[in-house]
Amino acid sequence: MIKVYKSFELVTKALDYRSIRQDMIASNIANVDTPFYRPKDIDFETMLREREREIFYHNKSSKLKLAKSSPKHIDADNNFEVDKATVYYRDGHLARNDGNSVDLDVETSEMAKNSIMYNALINALNKQKKIFQSVLDYSAKI
Repeated sequence: MIKVYKSFELVTKALDYRSIRQDMIASNIANVDTPFYRPKDIDFETMLREREREIFYHNKSSKLKLAKSSPKHIDADNNFEVDKATVYYRDGHLARNDGNSVDLDVETSEMAKNSIMYNALINALNKQKKIFQSVLDYSAKI
């Protein structure tokens, strides 16, 4: 039961990032004719995997900690936000004559894949809600 509550945070974060990714892909498609446009994407799976290890397995971050030779040194963890996804340029394709590297086939397939994952997360949350509702209903009858 406790693990269900813990997973709720991960699922809601994943939904947020899937929504952001959908917007980025739509922006890439909208800029298919913009000269020198480079398609953007977001990597959030790594961050979610790291957070999952911390929540479920009580593992500390697998990132290497910065050693300090003096207590006056600034702590490295305060300078960087580790709980954020990484936005990057997806430049695996040849640019056209106008310098644009958006591949419409890649973008539409990525959009479809992202939509399927988003819908799967929504369905999982709905099933979880129904399970909790049935438990509450049953406990009210007792």
